[in-house]
Amino acid sequence: MISTDSFIETLRRRLASPLPGAEAQFKMAFARRAEELRLNPVPPPNAKVACVLNLLHQHDGRWRTVLIERTVNPRDQHSGQVSFPGGRYEEQDGALVNVALREAHEEVGVSPVEVEVLGRLTELYIPVSNYVVHPFVGVLLGAPMFRPQPGEVEAILTPPIDLFSQPENRKMTDLSVAQGIKLKEVPYFEVEGRIVWGATAMIMSEFVELMQVP
Repeated sequence: MISTDSFIETLRRRLASPLPGAEAQFKMAFARRAEELRLNPVPPPNAKVACVLNLLHQHDGRWRTVLIERTVNPRDQHSGQVSFPGGRYEEQDGALVNVALREAHEEVGVSPVEVEVLGRLTELYIPVSNYVVHPFVGVLLGAPMFRPQPGEVEAILTPPIDLFSQPENRKMTDLSVAQGIKLKEVPYFEVEGRIVWGATAMIMSEFVELMQVP
């Protein structure tokens, strides 16, 4: 097991250095999405803001992250999908990092005082919802005691982070999304039998590449 201090300090240093960036994210984007973002790298001025938290913790001798499976809700554009804890910016949040901490508290029951924020990954624009997502990376300071938000979170997943660097867990599939739109050859991570794709997979792709930096 990697020592806590060594892991945290290495990760903090890497997050403060130049990040792998968009090209690392594009490795888990379907072809049309990657092309859109390469052609239009600057989000429109009316883009909304959201933040997510890649929350790391140790359990059973392995470093893990936290993902949520959202409940099925026809009014939610991301209904039933697997994602990091997170949500949209609200005026009372102030700093962006507060959004990620607030949402993690609401969705998985982790108090902001239990999280040490180590840094942030590259922001990501999602054209279909017109959101700019700011991903933060934090470490849970105490023992994990997660609690899903009733009515919003169907399940909490805590996969080991090395799962995402294993080639057998990176796959491709065709997906049907909102309004009957079919997406061809979408890259995804398989996590506990679930499909992790889209912005979540793209953010995790950059994190995996960051972890492989010497």
